[in-house]
Amino acid sequence: MIQFAHPQFMWLFLLFIPLVAWYIMRHKNNNPTLLVSSTMPFAKMGNSWKLYLKHSMFAVKLAALGCLIIILCRPQTYDNWSTTETEGTDIVLALDVSTSMLAKDFEPDRFNAAKDVALQFVSGRETDNIGIVIFAGESFTQVPLTLDKTVLLNYIQDIKIGTLIDGTAIGDGIATSINRIKNGKAKSKSIILLTDGSNNTGVVAPLTAAEIAKEYGIKIYTIGVGSNGSAKYPVGINYYGKMEYQVLPVVIDEVTLKKIANVTGGKYFRATNENVLKDVFNEIDQLEKTKMDIRNFSNAEDNYMPWAVALLILVLIDLIARYTLLRNIP
Repeated sequence: MIQFAHPQFMWLFLLFIPLVAWYIMRHKNNNPTLLVSSTMPFAKMGNSWKLYLKHSMFAVKLAALGCLIIILCRPQTYDNWSTTETEGTDIVLALDVSTSMLAKDFEPDRFNAAKDVALQFVSGRETDNIGIVIFAGESFTQVPLTLDKTVLLNYIQDIKIGTLIDGTAIGDGIATSINRIKNGKAKSKSIILLTDGSNNTGVVAPLTAAEIAKEYGIKIYTIGVGSNGSAKYPVGINYYGKMEYQVLPVVIDEVTLKKIANVTGGKYFRATNENVLKDVFNEIDQLEKTKMDIRNFSNAEDNYMPWAVALLILVLIDLIARYTLLRNIP
């Protein structure tokens, strides 16, 4: 199946109309004359074949121009187009990347444990549109909604602590996630918010962001990451460039996280270790799904080479004829 990437250039074929009109007008009264006493000797002589060849060269030029126009339209070959109906949902993973996520109550730490579980979760959601938002003292869209699991998995693996200003702006993380998911096609839209602290910075208050999500019909599933009691938290870099840790109480604003989930019709989870975190994502994996039409195509390639070869051949024919059979003698 052949389609054109820029079909609007087809309008250039309208140039053929003035070009043909110009050619006809130019040659209408362009015959040479010679005064002779009688034309009887030439009465039975027809037109020379070179005259017809000369006119045919104009057709060759038009054909060459046509090939050039088609090349500009970028003809493309598609091996296959198909529309499939599947079940899926729109999901944004909002991951806390504040320094406290390096706490050692998970193995090897909260952040890497969360990434490992997120990778498994994304791998199992083959028909969902998934996006990634990261937040600390500010929020940032790491990956917009996409079905490309390879891109998602690569970006999750590349997320690092320290890429954003430190802090915990839960409200901003939710707001950025809403902006990414609100226009999704699926009826079921969900944000999975994973954090280990309480909101201490940012522009948007968490509950305000939750109310906005509710208006758009977006559920928020909140996950508080951290063991009960105390944990080794990073407190700075020592003289040798290594992270130093100190045992501090684990403080998670569960009240706010529960309110965020309740307002939007979601659910709050507390993940106290790696296994519980996996169970949390397995439960969220049972999210409501909705039917979606997915337009698939495979192996789209530019297919202008035949037209380029035809253009070259036509130009060569014109040049050969002009300097051999149709050569002008001064």
